[in-house]
Amino acid sequence: MTDDPNRRRGPVLIEIDTPEPQERRQPPQHQTREAEDQPNPADAPVIDEASPVLPRPRTMEMVTRLVGRPPSALTRLFINSGVALLTFLLSIAALDYINRLLDSYPVLGWIAVTLFALFTLAALGMAWREYRAWARFAKIDAIQRQAGAALESSDLDKARQVTDQLLSLYHRRPELDWNRKRLSDNRGDAFDAQTLLTMAETELMAQLDQEARREIEAASRTVAAATALIPLALADVAAALAANLRMIRRMAEIYGGRAGAVGGWRLARTVMTHLVATGAVAAGDDLIHTVAGGGVLAKVSRRFGEGVVNGALTARVGVAAMEVCRPLPFIAQPRPKVGNLVTRGLRGLFGESEKE
Repeated sequence: MTDDPNRRRGPVLIEIDTPEPQERRQPPQHQTREAEDQPNPADAPVIDEASPVLPRPRTMEMVTRLVGRPPSALTRLFINSGVALLTFLLSIAALDYINRLLDSYPVLGWIAVTLFALFTLAALGMAWREYRAWARFAKIDAIQRQAGAALESSDLDKARQVTDQLLSLYHRRPELDWNRKRLSDNRGDAFDAQTLLTMAETELMAQLDQEARREIEAASRTVAAATALIPLALADVAAALAANLRMIRRMAEIYGGRAGAVGGWRLARTVMTHLVATGAVAAGDDLIHTVAGGGVLAKVSRRFGEGVVNGALTARVGVAAMEVCRPLPFIAQPRPKVGNLVTRGLRGLFGESEKE
């Protein structure tokens, strides 16, 4: 070691071992074999999210089975023969009682005869009303078939006949006087079947469709509230059945038909048959997803989620009733959507105004 200040100092070189290239370094063979045997996380299957338990519309399923399933021939024979036998026995008993009353107390006997005659006239009147109501509904069905045939064949003469029948059907509806006058004045401007029937649909069916939509919304709201609030098992079924029958009868009244007690039940069966034929009665995932968030509603409240789905099924029944009772098919007017009807119905359930 020196302390000479004139000594020249150079750079210091430190040699470091150079690592081998990546290609040359290979792990031992036994380590490679162990790595291949171990599972790779990248090869693991994708974990699907657990689907929520969606509510089932048990109430509307029961209503559909009660109304839509037709009785067998043996059941019809049993019911008809039982009603005929009961009516016959009651009539014989009533006549025998009136006969003995006339012998003992003539004044009371003649009062009984008068009451029995009034009851008989009332029963015949109700039977005649049921017949006329079903005949009127058959007329609406015939108009609908003729309109479909006119559209399919583009026959202007058939379309004009359908228009004449529609004007005759609604000639006693004062709320449609202005619409009938516009259709009568402008029907000569149409030179093809589709234009004429579109004009008739716009003038006559648009206002009636709005009334029908309000009835469907009210029925959906009633069924949803009954399912969510009524704790009894069969009480909600009875409430839903009454709401659906009333809605179907109102559909017939709005579009020009009348349905009595027996006719209303037959009309309900016709609507349910239409639902089954078109496949719209299936309460699957498409219906639940229509009402936006059935799984979330089921998590919050099972009864409320089931009520919303029952309301959606009721809306489907209402749309089917519109298609059955409407004299014209949907041509230019939009077909009602279940989601919109249920949304507006539930909006009314929570107290929001229709304008909002």
